[in-house]
Amino acid sequence: MERLLSAACAFLLAVTAVLLMKIFSLHRAADQIGREFGERLDTDTNVGIDIRTADKHMRRLAAQLDCQLKILRKAQIRYRLGDHELKESVANISHDLRTPLTAIMGYLELLKREPLSDAARNYADIIENRANALKHLTEELFCYSLAVTAEQYEQRENVNINQVLEESVAAFYASMNERGICPRILMPRVRIERRLNRAALFRIFENVLGNAVKYSSGDLTIELTDQGVITFTNRADGMDEVAAGRLFDRFYTVKAGSHSTGLGLSIAKTLTEQMGGQISAVWRDQRLTVILKL
Repeated sequence: MERLLSAACAFLLAVTAVLLMKIFSLHRAADQIGREFGERLDTDTNVGIDIRTADKHMRRLAAQLDCQLKILRKAQIRYRLGDHELKESVANISHDLRTPLTAIMGYLELLKREPLSDAARNYADIIENRANALKHLTEELFCYSLAVTAEQYEQRENVNINQVLEESVAAFYASMNERGICPRILMPRVRIERRLNRAALFRIFENVLGNAVKYSSGDLTIELTDQGVITFTNRADGMDEVAAGRLFDRFYTVKAGSHSTGLGLSIAKTLTEQMGGQISAVWRDQRLTVILKL
């Protein structure tokens, strides 16, 4: 009897050991699959997932994941090619539109020098106004195509955010003065530096400030914190929560904005994210705040 019990215990111990080894082998194979899958996602390679295990189920799982990775990689390649072609087409079209638009503006200027009736002069003014809006939209499309391709914004350097912000605000002084806006600027005494593209940062500030001037109801507060967070706050009576949430959508415009193309803040968002930052907008108590984190 004792021999039978000893044999049974030995058998159970052997089975337990085999099962533990099997479980350990499965865990190791699962970890390896996860690691290999992550590496294949992060690198542009056609090398498949290779695991060292004799378990046919794990090997089948690795093969299935490998097949899905190849499908995903092909879709990514098609997307990149199509996206690149679309950006180039937008840039080319917007560039090609500049020449006829410039000619139209020139002929309109010549036409207005001629003796015209009041009605004809009124029509000429309307045509000129619409042509200017189309020219502005064309310029924004061209700038947007450059921003999303980002070749010109790849270089990085240590940038003094305080200085760039001050220069950007100074560049808008005349526009603010015309709108009766006296900006309230809060700057830290410490020098705030980030490794960014200076031209891209200037463009971001330019677009955000342009939006603030466009939609402001007469005030503007600009604050730079020690953590590198910049906020632009102004009273915006023509805004609401829905409009604030869509400000960064391409071609979205608020009715209160004049000569707006809906691309300025979209460009600002694209450039901000390309440099690892975040930009958002909050509307509360009739006040709009654009928050830029670098």
